[in-house]
Amino acid sequence: MQKCWTWCGDWLDMARPDPPLFLERQTYRRRRTMDAARLLPLLGVLLVMVPMLWGTGEARPDTSSAILYLFGVWACLVALAYLVSVRLRRHIAADAKSDASEETSDDSV
Repeated sequence: MQKCWTWCGDWLDMARPDPPLFLERQTYRRRRTMDAARLLPLLGVLLVMVPMLWGTGEARPDTSSAILYLFGVWACLVALAYLVSVRLRRHIAADAKSDASEETSDDSV
């Protein structure tokens, strides 16, 4: 137990911080993939808003350039969403398979 001196002069017992939680590699990757899926719409909003930051007047790009940019962003977001969903499907299928094998091994005991 660690002791801590507080502003009022009393010693308080403080529990040591918990050791870091160990996560299996598959669980860690699944959680990071889920985080990526959650952040993808935010990334899309930020990228779609970029043309609003482009300058005005002579330095402003053509409308066709902005439309091509937006189409490119949309296509990239669709591709990223597809890749993330495929990866999540694999993780979910692997988890279901491992859960099923654990249940069958528990039933045989």
